[in-house]
Amino acid sequence: QVQLVESGGGLVQAGDSLGLSCVASGRTFSSYTMGWFRQAPGKEREFVAAITSGNTYYADSVKGRFTISRDNAKNTVYLQMNSLKFDDTAVYYCAAVSTSMRSYAYVSRQSTYDYWGQGTKVTVSS
Repeated sequence: QVQLVESGGGLVQAGDSLGLSCVASGRTFSSYTMGWFRQAPGKEREFVAAITSGNTYYADSVKGRFTISRDNAKNTVYLQMNSLKFDDTAVYYCAAVSTSMRSYAYVSRQSTYDYWGQGTKVTVSS
């Protein structure tokens, strides 16, 4: 069982930056594919970014503005969000799955992931 705890959400203005963190329990964090998803008010949850042991993947809507990274020694995955827009307002969720599969189609699919955090809210004011 893996527990995920996100932090770092808050209220920012458009154009600002914000960093999210997700700490995972467990001893084999380095083998997990980690993903970030978000759910805006009234919308379905959508893929944001994912990271495997050697690859990163991004939704087109955040490519060039968001950066996903991981520190295996700290069991932590990060999402650095720059040039935030009003449309980035959402609850951001961290997700994890133990897998060696690597493809955008696979890591961007919600059903791929076995474990989810409780979410952290990001509000971007225009």
